[in-house]
Amino acid sequence: MPRSLLSAAVILALATQPFVPAGAAPTRAHPAAAAVVDTTTQLPRNAVPTHYQVSLTPDAAAASFTARTVITLDVLKTTDSITLNAADLRFARVTLAPSAGGAAQEAKVTLDAEAQTATLTFARPVTPGAYKLALDYTGAIGTQAVGLFSLDYPDAQGRTQRALYTQFENSDARRMIPSWDEPAYKATFALDVTVPAGQVAVSNMPAAATQTLPDGRRHVTFATTPKMSTYLLFFALGDFERAAAKVDGTEVGVVTRRGALPQAQFALDAQKAILREYNDYFGVRYPLPKLDNVAGPGRSQFFSAMENWGAIFSFDYALLLDPQLATQMDREEIFSTAAHEMAHQWFGDLVTMRWWDDLWLNEGFASWMESRTTARLHPEWNTQLGAVGTRDIAMRRDALGGTHAVVQHVETVEQANQAFDEITYSKGESVIRMLEAYVGEQAWRGGVRAYMRAHAYGNTVSDDLWKQVEKAAGKPVTAIAHDFTLQPGVPLVQVGDPVCRDGMTTVPLTQAEFAPDRTDKAPLAWRVPVIAQIAGNARRASTLVAGGKGTITLPGCGAVIVNAGQSGYYRTLYTGAGFRQLAQGFAHLAPIDQIGLLADSSALGQAGLQPASDVLDLVQATPAAADAAVWARIAGLLDGIHARYVGAARSGGAGAIDPARQQRFDAFAIARLKPLMAQVGWEARAGEASAVAKLREELIVVLSDLGDGELITEARRRYAALAKDANAIPGPLRKTVMGIIAQHADAATWEQLHAAARAETNPLVRDQRYTLLAGTEDRALAMRALELALTDGPGLTISASMISEVAGRYPDMAFDFAVAHLAQINERVDASSRSRYLALLGMGSADPAMVGKLGAYAEANLAPGSRGDTEAAIAAIQDRIRSNATRLPAIDAWLLAQGR
Repeated sequence: MPRSLLSAAVILALATQPFVPAGAAPTRAHPAAAAVVDTTTQLPRNAVPTHYQVSLTPDAAAASFTARTVITLDVLKTTDSITLNAADLRFARVTLAPSAGGAAQEAKVTLDAEAQTATLTFARPVTPGAYKLALDYTGAIGTQAVGLFSLDYPDAQGRTQRALYTQFENSDARRMIPSWDEPAYKATFALDVTVPAGQVAVSNMPAAATQTLPDGRRHVTFATTPKMSTYLLFFALGDFERAAAKVDGTEVGVVTRRGALPQAQFALDAQKAILREYNDYFGVRYPLPKLDNVAGPGRSQFFSAMENWGAIFSFDYALLLDPQLATQMDREEIFSTAAHEMAHQWFGDLVTMRWWDDLWLNEGFASWMESRTTARLHPEWNTQLGAVGTRDIAMRRDALGGTHAVVQHVETVEQANQAFDEITYSKGESVIRMLEAYVGEQAWRGGVRAYMRAHAYGNTVSDDLWKQVEKAAGKPVTAIAHDFTLQPGVPLVQVGDPVCRDGMTTVPLTQAEFAPDRTDKAPLAWRVPVIAQIAGNARRASTLVAGGKGTITLPGCGAVIVNAGQSGYYRTLYTGAGFRQLAQGFAHLAPIDQIGLLADSSALGQAGLQPASDVLDLVQATPAAADAAVWARIAGLLDGIHARYVGAARSGGAGAIDPARQQRFDAFAIARLKPLMAQVGWEARAGEASAVAKLREELIVVLSDLGDGELITEARRRYAALAKDANAIPGPLRKTVMGIIAQHADAATWEQLHAAARAETNPLVRDQRYTLLAGTEDRALAMRALELALTDGPGLTISASMISEVAGRYPDMAFDFAVAHLAQINERVDASSRSRYLALLGMGSADPAMVGKLGAYAEANLAPGSRGDTEAAIAAIQDRIRSNATRLPAIDAWLLAQGR
């Protein structure tokens, strides 16, 4: 799956945290560190499947299916029972017969709904050998993206159509196929389906045969898959269209609902380029005859796309693009999503983690590969500057008390669901980026290629990768990798006073820990690869800080940049004099280092390690001609401080602040950003950089949040003019401007937007319009959006997104509403997301009462081992309250000193 889906609520909720001072010597983490030897399993180890023959007949109208699955398996020791995974299936008959021939014996089936298993008991002992297990059963077709599910959508004439899809990661193949539904139990799959005439069936492999039955239905038999994990099997059925092209002997295709195929051309072109790149990079060619990307309407709270081998599934918004209306961010997101899911065809599908403990081997690597490939194939997008943002997403979670190690022990399905988070994706990606910079691009690639060759069609743990990289690089990678993946937390590198002699600068470095509410514990220790340079000197030097201390010697004299290029996963704390020297020359730093210094000074300022206003000094020092990505970062940073003021003002009780303080800050932020908006303008200029297009969107959104009256008036003018002039709003700004209109809507305008959403027949646009209704700043209208979310209007898969959108501005109201309507919420949130959904709604709160609410909800509804997201949300809220109380006054004082 792609990067963790961060709702507006989560993005606002992630708050940087204080650190642990370097008073005590760093200590090594308790070896959660030892590599796991035995594969975790929830099933007895007395049988191993080798092949599944699945015959499926879905009935979309009745929301049910009938099926027969014949499993070829090896029984390893004498037993009178076999247990496999099954969820919400009803068995008619189960038999077991020797593969070589012989009498079959019928099984008694005992279901365990909580464990999601079926135990098959036999009258006679089953001795070791090869067998065929035949199971006849029925099951349900759901309405959320787990197992076999349906998605309803309006066609061009407004008629409701229904399409079927599957989503099996992480543990939902068992809802359609009784199976050993764990990643280490790899097998081959042969799927055949009986489907209505006129509908298109899609699976991992091409159709090998199609037969028309006497009743007009079609029987489609797909070719047998390679050996793979159960969660990668895929099936889709609907009124589809397909386009394809040949790349390196592979048929690369896109599949959409009828009428939407032209909007998939951008994705198809992207997939062609990416496949060529990956065939070269991995040194192992893509092994299947085809690679489709199948689009489906709606949304999930768990994922936006899924890497099923040979048949990626993507929700419409992650694949379809209207060239006339698409934003630059739309293009980049669709490309990067394709790059992520296609990277999984190697990291995840060809080579699969042995158990969910090592999920990051799939997701962290695919995230890194997506970023690398996007930057390589589209250098004009300048996306490499986004590396700091990725790192920050991870650090904001990783600095919290509720964090966990990248490699974490998983015991239950719910724990596996919760493992798909910022640590697995963003920290995993950031650690890989750091290690590649440490060993060198060619050595890293050599290790990856060796890993692929050694483990193709098999399962691995993290140490299998480190072994190959270390061998290729000739450097001690494993020890460093263990420090960053087997223990949680964020290193803090403290930069001492530099000493310059004879044209060389020596800098002392000390390693501490950047962590929240843990000031009474000794900081952990890391071996930290550090790259540094003197500002203005292109020559860099590197060192490994180990044992808590180190030094680095740099050519030249001047301001010292530690973490030059920003590949390191750590925060950097300068002395006051060192920071001032960098601030004075800020305009001349490389854009990536400007963004890194902004990120660190913001986080460290919120934590109280340096003045909270230091980051505003950098904002003041940024020239108008700075890289557009730097200004986009500044705009987002100012929007985040604004959100803190808003949250503090709304929090109630002793923590509430005077709204005039927020207005003072907003006036400063508007004054800093408004000239930039005038410079980039509303209309794109011929040949402008893609980063400028993204900056334009960002500025409009942030100035709207800040309440810039002139911008809001202009947005309303353009919206009103649309009735007579289709070009009143440039196509790429249409979504952005509609969001501004919804944000500042009165009741009449909101109803107008609601009517437009009801009338819309394009499923993608319709989903967007319903979600926009939930972005209103008006509290009463936000409550109406919550109520609307539980009606049939938005569709079952959009409801949860609307509630999350409300939580972006009113987390307490959204959380209270969800708790009050919990049964209806659970119907509208895919099962994979239920244990974390309410925690993420409340995570953005600044009200102390939310801590108790989250605790009470978790106690009543979540197993003790499934409360990780709740604990992280509570830690974020507590830190936000502390930070608002201590850091916002420092910003107030800075503003007053500036004459505001």
